[in-house]
Amino acid sequence: MSRPKAFFLNGGAGRILCSIPALEKYAEESGDDDFIIVCEGGTDMFKGHPTLDGRTYDNWQKNLFKEKLIMRDVVSLEPYRVWEYYNQQCNLSQAFDIEINNKGIRDLPKPTLKLNKDELIQGRQLVGEVKAKIKKEKIVVFQPFGRGIEHVDGSFVDRTGRSFEYKDIKAIIKQLQQNDYGVVLMSEFALELKEEKLKDEIAQPTNVQLRTWASIIKYADYFVGCDSLGQHIAYAVGTKATVAVGATCPINISYPESDDIHILDLGEIDREYSPIRIVQDERIDRKNESLMSMTPEIITILINTVIGKE
Repeated sequence: MSRPKAFFLNGGAGRILCSIPALEKYAEESGDDDFIIVCEGGTDMFKGHPTLDGRTYDNWQKNLFKEKLIMRDVVSLEPYRVWEYYNQQCNLSQAFDIEINNKGIRDLPKPTLKLNKDELIQGRQLVGEVKAKIKKEKIVVFQPFGRGIEHVDGSFVDRTGRSFEYKDIKAIIKQLQQNDYGVVLMSEFALELKEEKLKDEIAQPTNVQLRTWASIIKYADYFVGCDSLGQHIAYAVGTKATVAVGATCPINISYPESDDIHILDLGEIDREYSPIRIVQDERIDRKNESLMSMTPEIITILINTVIGKE
C-alpha cells in the first residue's frame, strides 16, 4: 500500500495560487485521504479553501517533520521542469497537474480563492474610497512590476524582462486618467510622480495584505498587469484584465484562452525561452531584458483593451 504524500510548494503567491486546481483534482481522484501541503512561502492562498486549507502547513511549523512528514512521501513540486511547460504546451496550473496527477494536459477550473467577509469589506471600502476621492466612476488596478524588479540608485530594473518600463508606466497612467479611469497601484515600491494630475488621480496604498489585494481586484472595474500575482488573482475572481508579457510566454504564465484576459505579447517575435528554475542563462536574459519596452502605439492598443475598443 502506497504512503500518503506531502507536496512541497515554493515560490511566490502566484505559483501557489496556480497549484490549487491540480491539488483539488488530486483530492478528488487519488484516493489519498491523508495527503498534506507544505508551503515554503506562505499559506495565504489556501486560507478558507473548503478542502485544502485543513491540509496546508507552513514549513516552519513546530514538530512538522516528526508529526506529519516522517510517515509520508515528500514530493517537491517544480512545474517549470515539466516537459510540456518548457516546450510551451501548457500553463502553470496544467504543469502542476501533470506533476501531481500524471494525466497529461487537460482543462482545469479556475483556482478557488475564498475571501471572507472582512476581506471583502476591506476591498470594497478601499475601491469606494478611491472613487470618491478622485471622483472617477471606474477603477483600474495596475501592477507594473514583476518579482524580478529592483530599485537601484533611483531607477527600477528588472533583468528578467517581466516588468513595465518606468516611462511607459507614467504614459499608461496618464492615458487611463484621460479616459476617466482612476488608478490603484499594486506595487511594493511607490512611484514618484511629479505631475500634479498624475499624483492626484492615483492611489498608492501601502502595507496591504495579499488577500486584501485579491478583494480590491475583485471590486475593481479592470486589472492591468504583467507576469505577476495580480493577473492570477484577476483570473480567479473574474475581473477582466490586460496582461503585457515580454520575456515569458503567454501560454505558460497567463490565460490566452480566457475571454476575460487580453494578452499583449510584446516578445512574440524576438523572445527566446528562458529556462527559469532549470538552468541560468545570462545570454538569454540579456537578449530578453528590453522586451517590455512599449511604443506610443502599443500603449494606445493597451488602453483600448481597457476601454473596450479592442
